[in-house]
Amino acid sequence: MTPQTLRVSDDRRVRVLSAGSGLPLLLIHGVGLRAEAWGPQIAVLSRDYSVFAVDLPGHGESDPLGVAPQLRDYVDWAAGVITALGLGPLAVAGHSMGALVAIGLAVDHPSLVARVALLNPVHRRSPTARAAVLARAAEIAVGQGDVDAPLDRWFTPDQHDLRVQVGDWLRAVPQAGYASAYRAFAEGDLAYADGLGRIQCPLLALTGSDDANSTPTMTQTIAAQAANGRAVILSGHRHMVNLTAPLSVTTAMQAWLAETQAAV
Repeated sequence: MTPQTLRVSDDRRVRVLSAGSGLPLLLIHGVGLRAEAWGPQIAVLSRDYSVFAVDLPGHGESDPLGVAPQLRDYVDWAAGVITALGLGPLAVAGHSMGALVAIGLAVDHPSLVARVALLNPVHRRSPTARAAVLARAAEIAVGQGDVDAPLDRWFTPDQHDLRVQVGDWLRAVPQAGYASAYRAFAEGDLAYADGLGRIQCPLLALTGSDDANSTPTMTQTIAAQAANGRAVILSGHRHMVNLTAPLSVTTAMQAWLAETQAAV
């Protein structure tokens, strides 16, 4: 993987990892992580595609956005990244928060998106789940976020090495960038919920059967509402499926990348 620094239209720096050649694919990670979280997918997909994995604003080596950004600000940022790369329309895949950004791109900037993949997406949380995620956002905002709590939800005891790696990323992310992104994530499940029917390109929605926050029902609902949507549920996996089930996730993404658009 080759790191590079982009300058988007507002002159903010964006760190990008690139690899491979062929049709372009943009990868957007989740809150608290960084571009390297897509390592297993980059290793395989770069054999046939030009893969670009970005650090979200305020994560890794990407500059943060302004004060109290909302999900649509991250979507506009991502559109600026695609424009700076000069590669649209392209395939876009996002995980968790990145999935919300990818949905927003497909709804607000359809000319930039050829197809969209959503790993562990959230959609219309229940009141209980919404209260819990907003409470965590408030804790993170004052530097009291517990790293072990999400790791306990994401990994089983036998996934120790992955837990350590992801824990290192969570502890290294700048607190301000983490807090801003988590707040946008906590509030963003409704931002594009009514726009899914406008997505015409091939859409893959994928989650783990045991992901309590990005549930199979959410994933199936997203796929059903999109014009060309397909849902994949990976049995026995939780929120970090691209790391805990790398082969299954990459295989599903390869099928999505090869899929032709159905008539609508």
